[in-house]
Amino acid sequence: MREYQRSPAGFGEDPFSQDPSVQISNTPLWREGLFAFDWLALRSSPVYYGCGVPRGHGEPVVVVPGFLATDASLIELHAWLARIGYRPYFSDIGRNADCPNYIAGNLLGTVKRAYEECGSQPVRIVGHSLGGMLARSVALDYPEYVALVISMGSPFKDAVRAHPAVIAAADSLRRGRGAVGQNIGPACFSGHCTCSFVKNMLNPEVYQVPHFAIYSKYDGVVEWESCLEDDDRLNDEVNCTHIGMAFHPGVYRALARRLRQAR
Repeated sequence: MREYQRSPAGFGEDPFSQDPSVQISNTPLWREGLFAFDWLALRSSPVYYGCGVPRGHGEPVVVVPGFLATDASLIELHAWLARIGYRPYFSDIGRNADCPNYIAGNLLGTVKRAYEECGSQPVRIVGHSLGGMLARSVALDYPEYVALVISMGSPFKDAVRAHPAVIAAADSLRRGRGAVGQNIGPACFSGHCTCSFVKNMLNPEVYQVPHFAIYSKYDGVVEWESCLEDDDRLNDEVNCTHIGMAFHPGVYRALARRLRQAR
């Protein structure tokens, strides 16, 4: 993990300036218009019905949506997890458009509830994009509640390298031009923040739970290289869009296999 050196920021200075932890990348955003084909591929695959994949036995799984999304984006995944034998939980974080550290705290509340309702059974957490980064942060800080964590298209490595539209959306939230994000501070969504979430992304401690990453070289939102674990044995490559990771048979097949590898 590349170490990030925080530079001083004067009053009124843009926290994104001279911030190597957030980098603009000219990813092929146009590919995301093809996400409907990923959904169609799922509906036409035996995986959708739970055929040919390892099944669960009532273990709790919390699913976490990506940046600007809500739990509604993971309805297909939630229903599929129930079909293959798990006890799925939505994240209950609302729209993922607030201070990441604040949202991670809300996610922890859901993880604790799932843990308690399932007889103190450690929870599997599956997160899409920013949701995967939030899942990783909770797993690092509270491993006693977590069985494993799986990120899907999450740029957790070294820096967030994303399309300019994504960086602009985060900047808009940070500057208070949106109707959401009441807890966002002036350094949110940047490496200048000193919160636990940023620490866990830039200088994480050693994981105490299994952790896996799913990525796609066809990702049009973030650079796929920033979504990889250092150990390639922990990575699963799929062929879909960034949005389509929420409902693609290749992703679901990888999830079914990884979910069985909990501690």
